[in-house]
Amino acid sequence: MASALGKRRSIQLSYEGKGLLQKQSSEYYTRDGAKSNTPRCKLLPLALSRGLCLDNFVAGRYNAPMSEIPANYRDMDREALLSAIAARKAELGETLCILGHHYQSDDVIQFSDYRGDSLKLSQIAGEQTADHIVFCGVHFMAESADILTSDAQTVCLPNLSAGCGMADMAEADAVAVALEEVAALAGGATIVPVTYVNSTAAIKAVTADWNGACCTSSNVRNVFEMAMTPQSFGGCDGDKIFAIPDQHLGRNTAFAMGRGASDCVVYDPQLPNGGMTSEQVRAATFILWKGWCYVHQTFTPEHVRAVRAELPNATVIAHPECPREVVVECDLAGSTAQIITAIDTAPAGSEWVVGTEANLVYRLAAQYPDKTIRLLGDGAARCVQMARIDLPHLLWCLDSIAAGEPINVITVDAETAKKAKLALDRMIAIKAVSEVIQIRPEGA
Repeated sequence: MASALGKRRSIQLSYEGKGLLQKQSSEYYTRDGAKSNTPRCKLLPLALSRGLCLDNFVAGRYNAPMSEIPANYRDMDREALLSAIAARKAELGETLCILGHHYQSDDVIQFSDYRGDSLKLSQIAGEQTADHIVFCGVHFMAESADILTSDAQTVCLPNLSAGCGMADMAEADAVAVALEEVAALAGGATIVPVTYVNSTAAIKAVTADWNGACCTSSNVRNVFEMAMTPQSFGGCDGDKIFAIPDQHLGRNTAFAMGRGASDCVVYDPQLPNGGMTSEQVRAATFILWKGWCYVHQTFTPEHVRAVRAELPNATVIAHPECPREVVVECDLAGSTAQIITAIDTAPAGSEWVVGTEANLVYRLAAQYPDKTIRLLGDGAARCVQMARIDLPHLLWCLDSIAAGEPINVITVDAETAKKAKLALDRMIAIKAVSEVIQIRPEGA
């Protein structure tokens, strides 16, 4: 493979709508819009500010411009929207399947045929026979659904601006460059990328090119272990793991596997060689892309200490997308599915403080009135991109399907889909871990 170091690729972006993205040729920009000489800064601020992914526009995967929702949907009151959605859903019957992520609002998720985390919804999408899959999630989830469903099925995202800030912190060309840089610095060690499902289809395809796999927070530990297992035992025979794009998930998983801070090094895509030396890469087992989830960044160690003073008997559990300094203050850490299971199986009267997206936490509190369940922190932990899937957009989407002209259809090109599916299939084949991670000894 020819070296990609210092490579400048001409990026031609066209957008048939409101001039959201202007054409750029051989120019690179930082997130604040300033020009940069660093190829790994190919993130356009206008795209990021709207939660859109650069890869999708480069590859032309959105097959319709992001039109403004018609005013009549915005003008409807909540009760009219709820009634119209229920009626349209009943009319479409078995030709329709609505998938809802746990972070969706109550108003939206009540209409889902299936709800779950990214792993569960990926598995469900691949099993569906409905003609139309409406994904009430964000863009990378809809891409995965399109990859895992047949060509005869359509996958719609009710609002194309429902992106993912973390996914947009990595771009496929930059990841390909990074893998070459890390391999060169590693001195012949085998690098296996393990890419969080919170990533674009194009990055998943790059992952497959490098014999890697996708993961979710439910099965990341098992995927890490598979990546470092010899090929003779069904693994990837890796010496080092490149965790993309969430540094916190990678670091917390490394610690859960008994490793420490010295086993991890952070790759900063804004710096040459990721800001790393050959000595650092050779000493590390886990290379962590410098990305994060802004929702889980809202939690702090001070939040945990404050709630312990207020509720000394509560169990504090955090999602592994939280920074390490937050997780070490908690009792448990677990994925969305693991958090739900832990609370579901807990005895009545138990107290829980949960560090993850607010919609899920409030829903759990309503679902389990016999337990005390509250959100960690000050209540700011909401995914604004997920909230862009609202009742007006959902009805607009269902109406378009009923009219025979579906809007916001997500289509991943065949070559990218074929490669990305390899990485997704590896993820789906690897068992999720049902137990949460014990951070503090029981009774401590």
